[in-house]
Amino acid sequence: MAMAPTVKVVLGLIAFAIFWVLAVFPSIPFLPVGRTAGSLLGAMLMVVFRVLTPDQAFAAIDLPILGLLFGTMVVSVYLERADMFKYLGKLLSWKSKGAKDLLCRISVISAISSALFTNDTSCVVLTEFILKITRQHNLPPHPFLLALASSANIGSSATPIGNPQNLVIAVQSKIAFGSFVFGILPAMLVGVVVNILILMCMYWKLLSSAQKDEEDATAEVVADGDVISHRFSPATMSHLTSLNSLEWNSRLESVNMQSSPNMSGQVNHAETLRNRINSTENEIHSDSSSVYESARNSSASKEITNDASSQKRDETVSSRRIESMDRSRDLSSMQFSSGDFATKWKRMLWKSCVYLVTIGMLIAFFLGLNMSWTALTAALALVVLDFKDAQPCFEKVSYSLLIFFCGMFITVDGLNKTGIPSALWDFMEPYARIDHTAGIVILALVILVLSNFASNVPTVLLLGGRVAASAAAISAADEKKAWLILAWVSTVSGNLSLLGSAANLIVCEQAHRAPHFGYSLSFWKHLKFGVPSTIIITAIGLILIR
Repeated sequence: MAMAPTVKVVLGLIAFAIFWVLAVFPSIPFLPVGRTAGSLLGAMLMVVFRVLTPDQAFAAIDLPILGLLFGTMVVSVYLERADMFKYLGKLLSWKSKGAKDLLCRISVISAISSALFTNDTSCVVLTEFILKITRQHNLPPHPFLLALASSANIGSSATPIGNPQNLVIAVQSKIAFGSFVFGILPAMLVGVVVNILILMCMYWKLLSSAQKDEEDATAEVVADGDVISHRFSPATMSHLTSLNSLEWNSRLESVNMQSSPNMSGQVNHAETLRNRINSTENEIHSDSSSVYESARNSSASKEITNDASSQKRDETVSSRRIESMDRSRDLSSMQFSSGDFATKWKRMLWKSCVYLVTIGMLIAFFLGLNMSWTALTAALALVVLDFKDAQPCFEKVSYSLLIFFCGMFITVDGLNKTGIPSALWDFMEPYARIDHTAGIVILALVILVLSNFASNVPTVLLLGGRVAASAAAISAADEKKAWLILAWVSTVSGNLSLLGSAANLIVCEQAHRAPHFGYSLSFWKHLKFGVPSTIIITAIGLILIR
């Protein structure tokens, strides 16, 4: 492609530079508008500077990619509502055997979940789980956060729905879903294992000392548990029976008064009866020789007998009332249990439908159906099955990401219209041919540098068509291999630095903002691990991708 006029080239570079600065550094002091606004600003400047016409700008927006991205986000929202990620979090601590075992679990689970539900979603959901587990077990968080972010990036490379750049590659290359997966899956599996080994080697001493501290903390918890159980021993509980009978009776009466307010009149009647009995006994002992007193005592005794029988009748009636109340309470509890069981059954049925629809979507991908329409169909099927207003679920969709993609499509297409990317590729193409080893290495280095400099999705948009066209001139197999290499390197290169991928930034921000478990993952801690991991795993993938 020939170079555009100098004015258009300069203006196009200015628009793209503004987009790039705001995309990489969204909170710069002089214009802290964020990535989404920066993307729209770059797109608008491409039109205002007449690098693109309005019709060309609208045509640059790739609707199939946006449809696929929207559909997978909606499915992820329903999977989160169906507790899929909650179950993944529980797997992290289920029968855990220490710090090293936890590190392996985090790596494997994040890799698999990222391949199926995108790396960004997995990082958003699993970061807080990991922070809670590490705090509970007295473990240092940063090796496990690095394991989450790096394994999520590596795992997401295996499928077209694992990350945004793979979505772009899958749509533009028209490679079948199954062919894409089987082409990268061996590299992904080996890459996850090697990534675990690198983490183990770098943090072996830290994990070993942390595991020892965890065992000591567990022993202390067990000792505390013994003390607590001793406090509630039978000897302590038996102290309750040493209360005298009068105090015990008075407590029972107070309990009965509190539990049965309607019986207050009967309790007052019993108290009056006791007073009468006590007064009568005093009169009998004070003057036992008086006939008048004897007669009065006799009549009092009859009254006492009548009152006692009346008390018994009242107690019988009250006991029957209490029994009827207990029966009604038992009946209501049975009805509540029945309703609770029905609710649980409906919840389990709905969860099963969500999982079946998701599995059906993945099967349709493997069968080669159109991925955009398949994802949208699965999303709408879940909306219908939910049988509720879908607005709360749609509100969780990241529309800012969709808008960011629209602006990025327009901005990158404007840069392509200047002719600069074509001129740079014409210079690099003789050295980056994939029919020999040196060319593959140079191509991988170009992708790695651009992915960390301009972000991975713009790199794929800039290089994808040119790399594929160059490889197609050799053979169709080499064209497919070029697309897969682009997918692998652009994804794994995100592990190089903290700014290399959105997944890294998500883990960092989520860890920093987590309530009660906040942790700051520094740039240098990530770079110390990211450089060797990225270089080694990228090289392994270049060998295994076919």
